[in-house]
Amino acid sequence: MDFTPSEASADLAALTRRILADKLTHDPHGTGGFDAPLWTALGQAGVLDAALPSSLGGGGFGLLEQSAVLTEIGRAVAAVPYLTSITMAASALAEFGTPELVDRWVLPVLRGERVLTVALSGFTASDGRLSGAGSAVPFGAFAHGFLVAVPDEVFLVDAAAPGVTVQPQQTVDHADAALLELSDVAGVSLGSIGEWLRLRGTAGACAQQLGVVERALELTAAYAAERKQFDHVIGGFQAVRQRLADAYVDVEAVRLTSQQAAWRLASDLPAAEAVATAKFWAAEAGHRVAHTTVHVHGGVGIDVDHVVHRYFVAAKRLEFLFGPATSQLLALGELL
Repeated sequence: MDFTPSEASADLAALTRRILADKLTHDPHGTGGFDAPLWTALGQAGVLDAALPSSLGGGGFGLLEQSAVLTEIGRAVAAVPYLTSITMAASALAEFGTPELVDRWVLPVLRGERVLTVALSGFTASDGRLSGAGSAVPFGAFAHGFLVAVPDEVFLVDAAAPGVTVQPQQTVDHADAALLELSDVAGVSLGSIGEWLRLRGTAGACAQQLGVVERALELTAAYAAERKQFDHVIGGFQAVRQRLADAYVDVEAVRLTSQQAAWRLASDLPAAEAVATAKFWAAEAGHRVAHTTVHVHGGVGIDVDHVVHRYFVAAKRLEFLFGPATSQLLALGELL
């Protein structure tokens, strides 16, 4: 494949970076978890609909362009649900939903007015009625609708429907997740698209992790170039140089494997092996780069008010989202 970003990807990434720089707000102690004004700003600027079909009024682009946006969101550790709302839920509804579902659910998301998310495990269905519970559903505390996966089928569930209970949960970096409980809830079937959702979501998480570790390494290298010990910048010490070099290799591994996974999915090629490989590197390399960031920063690296704290906890969250490295190795073993 050609790893050169398309003009559309580059332009969309640049626009996203400018908006994030202008509109982003941070809660240093992670008690929020959803930057609603930023989400609306991304919708008004056309970022949310750019990578969706032109039939919806979008730009007609796809997963590669969505990956470019996710990388920028990772670089800024922005608290917006682009991965679950756009890359997964809205894309699924655009692909498999009826025009009525698109009008009701997708268009408000594209305007930055609503949030959709996914719950991929913990539920069963009987005659279209869903029951069960799923914890730590991403952005579940703010979601208006859920795509709920059961064996062999995915359903759309309205958060306001009878039998739906949503309890906010605080994960490692934000209070945005939720425990979703369903008790005999009516859902709208989208068909057997569970694997489609998992592959796209995992590839998107890898793209977002790329942005996190890329920016974390930039901050760490800059800090090592100015922080002095014993009248020498610490970046001149061999041990520090080795940690930064290893981190650079890890970041590039995340970049290459995540781009390959997204490209294969976007090209309608078999992608399960590539996605599992990308997630393995996003988890393993994300862990190593996150810890290098903290270690090189020393005392400030564990200060929850310092910028690098956000990158550490974001990397840890994405390390385990949709499966840690061990599960990806097992998946690869089954595929090979």
